[in-house]
Amino acid sequence: MGKLERIAMQQDRADGLKATRRSFLLTSAGSAFLFGFARKASASQIYPIADGAPESGAFEPTIWSSVSPDGQININIIRAEMGQHVGTALARIMADEMEADWSKVQITQVDTDPKWGLMVTGGSWSVWMTWDLFRQVGAAARTVLLEEGAKLLGVSPAQCIARKGQIIAGNKSISYGDIVQKAHPTRTFTPEEMAKLPLKPVSKQSLIGKDVKALDIPAKTTGQAIYGIDATLEGMVYARPKLPPTRYGSRVLSVDESDAKKVKGYERYIVIEDPSDTVPGWVVVIASSYPAAIRATDALKVTWAPGKTASVSEQDIIDYGRKQIADKNGGVYVFNDPGTDKAFSSASKVFEQTYTCASVMHYTMEPMNALARLHDGKWEVHCGNQWQSLFLPVIAKALSVPEKEVVMCSYLLGGGFGRRLNGDYAVAAALISKALSGKAVKLILTRSDDMQFDSFRSPSVQTLRAALNDQKAVTSWQHHASAGWPTKVMAPAFMEKGVDGKPYDQFAIAGADNWYDVGPMQVRALSNDLAEATFRPGWLRSVSAGWTSWAYEAFMDELAHDAGKDPLEFRLEHLRATGRNAGSAPNAVGGAERQANVLRRLAEKCGYGKTNLPADTALGIATTFGQERNMPTWTAGAVQVHVDRKTGVVTCQKIWLVLDAGTIVDPDGAAAQTEGGALWGLSMALFESTKIVNGNPQAHNLDNYTPIRIADAPEIDIEFIKSTEKPTGLGEPGVTAIGAAIANAVFNAVGVRLRHQPIRPADVLAGLQAKTAG
Repeated sequence: MGKLERIAMQQDRADGLKATRRSFLLTSAGSAFLFGFARKASASQIYPIADGAPESGAFEPTIWSSVSPDGQININIIRAEMGQHVGTALARIMADEMEADWSKVQITQVDTDPKWGLMVTGGSWSVWMTWDLFRQVGAAARTVLLEEGAKLLGVSPAQCIARKGQIIAGNKSISYGDIVQKAHPTRTFTPEEMAKLPLKPVSKQSLIGKDVKALDIPAKTTGQAIYGIDATLEGMVYARPKLPPTRYGSRVLSVDESDAKKVKGYERYIVIEDPSDTVPGWVVVIASSYPAAIRATDALKVTWAPGKTASVSEQDIIDYGRKQIADKNGGVYVFNDPGTDKAFSSASKVFEQTYTCASVMHYTMEPMNALARLHDGKWEVHCGNQWQSLFLPVIAKALSVPEKEVVMCSYLLGGGFGRRLNGDYAVAAALISKALSGKAVKLILTRSDDMQFDSFRSPSVQTLRAALNDQKAVTSWQHHASAGWPTKVMAPAFMEKGVDGKPYDQFAIAGADNWYDVGPMQVRALSNDLAEATFRPGWLRSVSAGWTSWAYEAFMDELAHDAGKDPLEFRLEHLRATGRNAGSAPNAVGGAERQANVLRRLAEKCGYGKTNLPADTALGIATTFGQERNMPTWTAGAVQVHVDRKTGVVTCQKIWLVLDAGTIVDPDGAAAQTEGGALWGLSMALFESTKIVNGNPQAHNLDNYTPIRIADAPEIDIEFIKSTEKPTGLGEPGVTAIGAAIANAVFNAVGVRLRHQPIRPADVLAGLQAKTAG
């Protein structure tokens, strides 16, 4: 099975040990490194635990699951758990198909063994990517258990049914555990064989779409759940970075440790040399405790020669993006339909607007951290991470070793939101350990370090243009977007090709490739290389769909008002399931018609056009397809806002969302994900932003970074359209409609059209004053 195939993060059932996170230690058994809990008596004593391989006599039809003789079913999960209950969602897909007893199902987070394939958790992909595979895996297990169970019962398989962990034939039955214990099945399946197995009809599903107990909640509520920041090793030291003045290009000129030496527990400092160029210019303090590392780092004096971006501001990046858009020769076209230029040159009117978005931080509850060491000739990196397949090779490059000599061990994440798709902190921990000859070292960033080191969402600028005929009908469409490209910076091999064959970052333009029927269309993505030189652009919840959707849905509202039409009807007129918007199997069956359906249902729910609201209070609507055109989650959102004309404060009173995400696997998780996404969208629309000043984020903590607070959270009404289509994503679509809906509601309330996000009170007041003056 190889080393570190499973991470045993649960309590040992046989021992019944009640452990806490803080007593968690790393141990080894034979050749495999394992996770375990310290005994109550002494944190230095570690009891042996199973290595995660199927227990003796277990049935393992594929690498994804096993059934043990005691009836326990283990399901291996390669997706990162960061509060979205992904293990519960994925496990129930397989457990439903194999007719498992849910009370006997457990999940195991696995390490980075190559056999698991692509390990990434982002883009709302987890259920969508795993659906077909886990149904087939469940069918494979059920097939064998039914065949072997029939033999033990002395009947034919045709006389048997599988139900809740048992094979039943009339009044006779046998449990899965007894089948494994008595028949010792050994049959395995290839992917091709699994694909041919019959799957359960929707009417027979017993776990999918039903309320079941989440498998990860008990350990989280008792404190037994293990996060990266909880991991410890005997004899390890702590590290904290002294961050350079620029993300790239800074050189250390001198270091004065005289004051740092006065801190009890300070050991030394290290100037990191990084062949991967992930953490250039870092100076790291080593101490015997984390408090000592914090104090000594503050006391350490470092002189740098900064990089070229030391004076770059956020406005510089926005202005640079405007120049890029004005140059018709740059960028990459996602759509470049014939006839676009002719339509614009012959238009009766060209309607054009530009929209901007500020940079946005991740600010996860658990700051970035990683624990690294060299042990038995292999580099171990212990941390929570969302894209192990991407950063294991980077760690190997930084260490100058083959990839097979590095393993990343997965922990729960105290927040991800895309930040931990970037594993730069893991690279730093490995390099520090290397500088200490492989000694175990725990790197933890403070809140202010975490903010400065964040790979935050890039500022963006977008210009949209519509060609209109004499009746003000749209005859052609252009959408140009400039922003820093995270995939270009961190994973260029994953970029897609435009219609001209050039690579582009699909996560910096997704959403702009909308499903409206607007005639010939151009969608152009521009890489803001000034942004990319200044900081490390990151994937942040909904990524570009958080800014592209904001722009084109505000633009659609403006077009409707310019044409003298109702914004709802105007949208519906342009959601025609024809041509490329007709949709296709398996992910986009129904196409634009499904988007129109959620919009119609939304209008019914929120009382669109029928509600008499108080003065300066109004509804705004928007509709998106979630995030990616090849995996659409049809989404419609409405908000009700009140605008205070004296202060400019916009209060969101209620949010409605209607989504068609195909089959809803985990209703509770889907609702939680969508609620969280909606609040994130609201936070970015009204509250959340920093500014880049002198090449770095201006905000360093919650005293000057202002995400939404509890008191600002409105009532939320969410509805999922019933569907039996393939499930798509729900982690991020809830974000995408909120910003535009708020901007549209503000306009409907007080007649002020705002085109920058976040919408601050000062912007509202300036708009009101301009309206009065006009």
